[in-house]
Amino acid sequence: MLRDDLRAFWTEPRPPDAPVRVWRDWVILAGGLSGAVLEASLRTDLVWRPVAVVVAVWLCVLTLWRRTRPLAAAASGFGAVIVLQVLTVVLAAPEPVGLYADLVVLTLVYALPRWGSGREIVLGGALILTTFVLSVITDDIPVGDQIGGFVFLSMPAVIGATVRFWATARERQLERARSFERERIARELHDTVAHHVSAMVIRAQAGRVVAATDPAAAVEALEGVEEEGARTLEEMRAMVATLRDSRTTGTDLAPQAGVGDLHRLLRSHAGHLRVGLDLDGELAALSPAVDAAVYRIVQESVTNAMRHAVSATEVVVRVVADPQRVRVTVADDGARPGRGRDGYGLTGLRERAGLLGGQLRAGPGIDRGWQVEAELPRGRTDSRVHSRTRR
Repeated sequence: MLRDDLRAFWTEPRPPDAPVRVWRDWVILAGGLSGAVLEASLRTDLVWRPVAVVVAVWLCVLTLWRRTRPLAAAASGFGAVIVLQVLTVVLAAPEPVGLYADLVVLTLVYALPRWGSGREIVLGGALILTTFVLSVITDDIPVGDQIGGFVFLSMPAVIGATVRFWATARERQLERARSFERERIARELHDTVAHHVSAMVIRAQAGRVVAATDPAAAVEALEGVEEEGARTLEEMRAMVATLRDSRTTGTDLAPQAGVGDLHRLLRSHAGHLRVGLDLDGELAALSPAVDAAVYRIVQESVTNAMRHAVSATEVVVRVVADPQRVRVTVADDGARPGRGRDGYGLTGLRERAGLLGGQLRAGPGIDRGWQVEAELPRGRTDSRVHSRTRR
């Protein structure tokens, strides 16, 4: 477990979309350069003044690459600090060579965990720790000051890691929201378009079969195709208008239909299959989300039966409500099929039922045909579908 976590950290990529330059970079650069020049001109205790100024300027310039090249910037910056420490020891300088303006290097400490990859954080952290250890060795620093210095050096890294964690968590939350919206749009597109197109195909096929023997029936089938096409265009326009309206907070993108529209829906399926509808219980006070879900479940299930049921003559739709739940059953009397892979329609129905706190099962019937059963809580008006959209 620990090994897997370490491997995952080592292979962690850089955060995406790191800004190359922002106005703060130029403020830091100007402030650092101004401070270095001012300090170098005022201090009288400096050893190797030109070297100290060059190092300070170098550290300030490196801040411009702290996001795009965090490891290279940290290595170059702390490498220069290590060189200064070594020169101080080798040449026995009476005072430290560096300027206080060198503290701009702390921005590189912050940038390493904020913008670096896992490898860069480990390697850069090792280099920074080496620099601190050399400083402790070369300078006669009390233990208390050593601890304080370590905390002071670590704070930018802790802040950078915290900001990265917050930004990553926020991006994941946004991605979940985007994924939820994609699923929602996919469900509505499938429910709206696939249903009507399937009905158009079925009517067109029926018209072709009877065209030679019963022209009137063929004309009726074509009129049905025209009606379904017009309804599809109407619902697509409404869906596009809803998507373009930023004030919309509803859960469904298509025009809302419910249990009260089931009779009209099933009449539009009149064809080679008889469709029976049985409504039982109090169905008038369902929450909008549950009402729409019942309609979509029946719509998709009946459409699938019309398209895929083998040797079927009848589809029976039953919607039963009690004070707590609504149960929907759609079954055909065709040949008993094998257990195939669920399509996008059934997947969308399961997602819709799950968001409402219910469940949906689909599979071969006990004796014959295909059966879809759904159970939804009727009183859950503040469902996850609504609450997630409002956030």
